[in-house]
Amino acid sequence: MLRRRINYYFSYLDHDISAGVVVFLVALPLCLGIAVASGAPPFSGIIAGIMGGLVVSILSGSQLSVSGPAAGLTVIVAAAIEKFGFDGTLLAIALSGLMQLAMGFLRAGVIGAFFPSAVIKGMLAAIGLILIMKQLPHAVGYDADADTDLSFLEEDSHTALWAVWEALGSFSWGVVFVSLASIAILLLWETSAIRKHRFLSLLPGPLVAVLFGISYNVATQWFFPSLSIAAQHLVNLPSIFGPIDFARQVSYPAFSRLTDFNIYVTAATFALVGSLETLLSLEAVDKLDPLKRIAPTNQELKAQGVGNFLSGMIGGLPITAVIVRSSASIDAGAHTKVSSIVHGALLMVSVMFLSSLLNMIPLACLAAVLLLTGYRLAKPKLFVEQYAKGFNQFAPFSITVGAILATDLLDGMAIGMAVGLFFVLRANYHSAFTLTRHGRNYLLRLNKDVSFLNKAQLRNVLEDIEENSCLMIDGSRATFIDHDIMEALEDFMRAASDANIRVELNDLRGSAPGRELVVT
Repeated sequence: MLRRRINYYFSYLDHDISAGVVVFLVALPLCLGIAVASGAPPFSGIIAGIMGGLVVSILSGSQLSVSGPAAGLTVIVAAAIEKFGFDGTLLAIALSGLMQLAMGFLRAGVIGAFFPSAVIKGMLAAIGLILIMKQLPHAVGYDADADTDLSFLEEDSHTALWAVWEALGSFSWGVVFVSLASIAILLLWETSAIRKHRFLSLLPGPLVAVLFGISYNVATQWFFPSLSIAAQHLVNLPSIFGPIDFARQVSYPAFSRLTDFNIYVTAATFALVGSLETLLSLEAVDKLDPLKRIAPTNQELKAQGVGNFLSGMIGGLPITAVIVRSSASIDAGAHTKVSSIVHGALLMVSVMFLSSLLNMIPLACLAAVLLLTGYRLAKPKLFVEQYAKGFNQFAPFSITVGAILATDLLDGMAIGMAVGLFFVLRANYHSAFTLTRHGRNYLLRLNKDVSFLNKAQLRNVLEDIEENSCLMIDGSRATFIDHDIMEALEDFMRAASDANIRVELNDLRGSAPGRELVVT
């Protein structure tokens, strides 16, 4: 069994290593940016990314999900740091990990399966659009806003689209050139000519784009300074060299706050919100998986719990499964969890030994990778496909997209879920029963589940049955008939004789054991 599993991972090693490099290039600036947006030390984002890659990925049952610090928790983390300080927040993060671990053992992972497909696809499309809007300023050299904020509305009430418009008025020619060239390289690397090439196919497109960006900036700084890229448009890592410097950046929780009740409230918030984001991302990744594998949700909660506990214990941010990095990994050709493990190892090694080299990478190269990832998540074909499925699918999908763009990820998903639930109830409401007529003979057939929600509609249908007729009530297809429905049918049968309506019953049983239709 073990040998077969090892052989399975080795069979995809070439794909997974190259994909891991891609995820590493995408995750590095996101780890730093999320930490800064949370008001935490930049190194805490790196710690969370390493834990997500080297701990969560190994323990997880998902082959393609990538975990790390999540933008959706930045506001909660920032509020916690302001209230408890960074060391107190670390304690809350560690405790939230233990809570998630308990949730996994209690089999709470099933809640992710209750989100409709249209809502999940709407989340993916919205994230894709946000990625495009947020990365366009980086692609033209205008970096006024944090690239990790997953909210379409800014604090000053301007939209991300307005930020893009402002960016077009103050761009850098060097950054624009690197962005366009990087996109061209990425598209070229997807062509069959490159994929069939013996040597070039081994190099991931994003790595080639990054190497081009570094080479361009070095060359222009020497020969054409006016076209070079300014320092604020490059990756910015703390100065670290070797394991000793790395260890010096580690922070520890304030265990003296273990008696503070508010710490546990914050930990529960981290656990609940982080678990929900993880399960939603896991559901979305399963839909993106070309092999359509289904990840065990309870195991994922356990893995996230261990990862968050260790992250909080050594100075890292909260961890969740992250759809942006996961989709980038899938787009890069990942087949197994080795991709995520490679990305975690590269984060640790690069921060230890290559911080000066990493600080030479233009953000424009990374923006190009995310722009293409965003396009794949929100390509026009997806909107057309959802529209073709009908209003019941397109409405929850489009409303979820709009709600996430107008609010944030969690609020938008809540609105999408409410809309999706409405359409589910409406569909069940209309399909609960059917009434067919042939002359003076009527057939009332109860379908699937019939609940109190259908009581008013049932009474209206029964009122349309004419006098001097025959009604057959067939419950053979119903798996559940609510008590209120049984009472409504009994009331109708009591009054049916006054209108000379003869009623016949076929396999009509209520929801309670032994409950049959009785008329007295």
